[in-house]
Order: sequence, then C-alpha cells, then structure tokens
Amino acid sequence: MASNKSILSGKVVITGGTGFLGQNLAQYLAEAGCEVVLVSRNDPKTDGSWTHAKWDGRTVGDWAVHLEEAFALVNLAGRTVDCIKTPDRCDEILRSRVESVQVLGEALRGIRNPPPVWVQMATAHIYGDPPEAMCDEDSSFGFGLAPIVGKAWEQAFRECVPDEMRQVILRTSFVLGKSGGAFPKMKMLARLGLGGRVGHGKQGVSWIHEQDMSRLMARAIADETMRGVYVATAPNPVSYRDFMRSLRRAIGMPIGMPAAEWMVRFGAHYLMRTDPELVLYGRYCVSRRLKKEGFEFKFPEIEQAMNELCVK
Repeated sequence: MASNKSILSGKVVITGGTGFLGQNLAQYLAEAGCEVVLVSRNDPKTDGSWTHAKWDGRTVGDWAVHLEEAFALVNLAGRTVDCIKTPDRCDEILRSRVESVQVLGEALRGIRNPPPVWVQMATAHIYGDPPEAMCDEDSSFGFGLAPIVGKAWEQAFRECVPDEMRQVILRTSFVLGKSGGAFPKMKMLARLGLGGRVGHGKQGVSWIHEQDMSRLMARAIADETMRGVYVATAPNPVSYRDFMRSLRRAIGMPIGMPAAEWMVRFGAHYLMRTDPELVLYGRYCVSRRLKKEGFEFKFPEIEQAMNELCVK
C-alpha cells in the first residue's frame, strides 16, 4: 500500500486534539500537507501549523463550522483515566466520552457537507482484565468500570454517526510516548530503581508506540477500505515483568525493586494520585484485522520501542 502521507489531503478536524495523542497526530498530518484544526477545551501546549477552536464537549458552537467540507473527523475527546477513581471522576470519564460523541453527531447533522470519514477513539479496556487470554476484535467484553465505559462510548458512536460517513473505531491500548500519557512516569520510577515487577508481574501490557498510533490513525483517515472496529495495538504484547525489564535495559538501570500489591495500592493512591489497577491488572491484545490488512508497524517489538523512546 502507498505511504499514508502520500494519500492524505484536505482539512482534518481533531476533537480532543490538545492531548499528547492529538498533538502527535496534528504534527504528523501537518507534515503531510493537511490543514489541521484542533478542537478542545484547552489551548494547545505547543505551537504548530494548525488552527485551534474551543468547545465544551457538550454543546454545538462556533467550532462546528470547521466540520464543513472537512476531509476527516478524528475524535479523541475524553477525560484522562490516570486519576483516583472517585464517583465524580468516574462520572466525568463516562460523560466526557459519550457527550462529545453526541454533540459531534448533532453538529454533523446541521451542516451541508460533512466529512466522509469519522475515526473514533475507543479503548482496549473494553475486554476487561482476562488473566492470560489473548484478545482480538472478536473477543468477549469484560466487566467493571472500563468495559462499561467502553461499551457506552462505542454505542453512542454507532447511534450518533451519520449513516453516510465511513466509520472506524480504534480500540486503543497503552500508547507509549515521550511527552505524554503514563510512560514518562514509568520511566522516572525506573530511573529511581523502582521499575521492577508489580504484583505477580504476569499481567498483560498491550502497547503501541506513539508514531505507530499516528500512522494508524492517518491510515484510517485515508484508506477507504478501513471500516469498523480495530484493536490499536502492536502485534507483540508482553507481561508487565518483561515490559519493565525492557525499560530498564533501555535506560541502563541494572536493578528494579519489586513491589507487592499492597505497596502499589498505597503508593498509587497517596504518592502518584492515580488508580493502582492501571498497573496491577492488564490484558494481552492483538489485532487480527490489522495483520490481515497488512498494516506494517514501525515498532513491532517492545525492545525497539523502548530504545527509541529512551534516547536522550
């Protein structure tokens, strides 16, 4: 297949676009010659070749004009899950995803020439935390908060997306990036000698390098054969123990102190102010569809990804 960049063109609207995934995608698309519009609550953290419009993620406003005659819509909006899961925050996590989809559907119904494709972020957490089972696009959904949110998110999308638009859902795994997400915190802990096994260490880590995530979203925009649900993950998930071992090797740290489950629960809550279950549980995911359709990962192995991400 031709390079993604060679077949990208026109205006791409990225809602929820000022997080690190959105900024990475915006940079990728801008370098490909696209006109990029970021729509978000907050201003972009970095300057670039893009336009920014503000929204509240709930109501149609002036931002909606940017959807007119756009080449694609990419929706990444949703409150971060890297937090302590209080009832209020759980509600925000769910509402921010469902309501952003609903308002986009409303805005699209109010314009004459909507984009031909809507690429929708989703979560691989929808499969829950099966101990060592391998999950793909056809696997059963799990139980708990994350699967509930994931199912509601995708259901809202299916109800709100106009029928004439090509629809792509990306159930995204742990995106490894230099400047955002959880990976910089993990690297910091590893440098302090705290990058060892957590709990039993066998929990699955399904991951994807930030560059491959941008390349995949760009392909979903440009490739008219891509439709439906894809698991956005590298082809080789690893255990948490092996993930941290690869990270330690990449930064040159010979030791990593293991942490019992009670220690992680205490430290995550009182020191890191996040949800301990983000590292205590996990899942092994692969994408049957991406393999079948020939998507070539730039970083298919965890060692390659770690070496690139840890370059000074």
